[in-house]
Amino acid sequence: MTGTLRAAAPVAGARILGVGAYRPRRVVDNHELAPAIDSSDEWIQRRSGIITRRFAAPDETLVAMAAEASLKALAHAGVQPQSVDTVILATMSHLEQSPPAAPQVAHQIGAAKAGAMDLGSACAGFCHGLALADGLVRAGHSRHVVVVGSERMSDIVDPNDRSTAFLFGDGAGAVVVGPADTSGIGPVVWGADGSRSQTIAHSDHWTALRTADRPAAWPTLRMDGQAVFRWAVETVPQVGRRALEAAGVGVAELSAFIPHQANIRIVDAAARALGLPAHAAVARDLTGTGNTSAASVPLAMDRLLSEGAVEPGGLALLVGFGAGLSYAGQVVALP
Repeated sequence: MTGTLRAAAPVAGARILGVGAYRPRRVVDNHELAPAIDSSDEWIQRRSGIITRRFAAPDETLVAMAAEASLKALAHAGVQPQSVDTVILATMSHLEQSPPAAPQVAHQIGAAKAGAMDLGSACAGFCHGLALADGLVRAGHSRHVVVVGSERMSDIVDPNDRSTAFLFGDGAGAVVVGPADTSGIGPVVWGADGSRSQTIAHSDHWTALRTADRPAAWPTLRMDGQAVFRWAVETVPQVGRRALEAAGVGVAELSAFIPHQANIRIVDAAARALGLPAHAAVARDLTGTGNTSAASVPLAMDRLLSEGAVEPGGLALLVGFGAGLSYAGQVVALP
């Protein structure tokens, strides 16, 4: 016996309605980190562009930071928490396999009936989550979706590792996606190269804590920085061009370029390769925030808007990239 199912009613488009950010209270400069990695402020700035980053205190949990950023995004959007249908949390630093963190975020922001899920695409996670939110809204499955990237990278980085200790910081950034008369989020261009999965990876498997014939060691993030740099400076412009083409937008129409805030040299190289117009703002939030993985794109978006570097409604090219190796990019209309 067969029947006909009732389908959700699609809408014309979806767009970002609001953005919010949370930056931990503690500011950590290069001088504080340099002795442990036999380095200096000058070396760190030259290699990464980072001057300071934020480290979260014990009370600034991954969930708490995500909730604060989400509430700010909801306020900016003028959307009540009870109107949120879905919460998508992008993170690579949640330390509990179970329970997932997104339901706790939904609870803390007052979205009691929302579906909630964690998304693990590392530094590309926010752009992946944004693509999912766009699809959910346009298909009529959700009216309002909160997409939040939240990271406590200080929990998973070895402070003595010269390749990673100075790069990463903590924080959270969020957006609210909702229906619109026309599309405000372009088609996503995404992909992955699992053959390079060990280029950015933890130092061990969790099972090694049980089976290794040595004292238990906390697995921490490791990265082949040169290999990542070469991959990123080639991949980010390619993804950006494909995202522009998919959205039917010329590079001259962009108001901003907001890539994942991995390294100032990657950001600047990608901006040059794309041939951005002089009027386009290039996000360089990493100088004061560091690499916050899945949180970096919304944090940088919030910074540009709050400082008046871009106007609401302008078009921005977003590109996330990182461990996996994974990438995702899309053109969006800024809230």
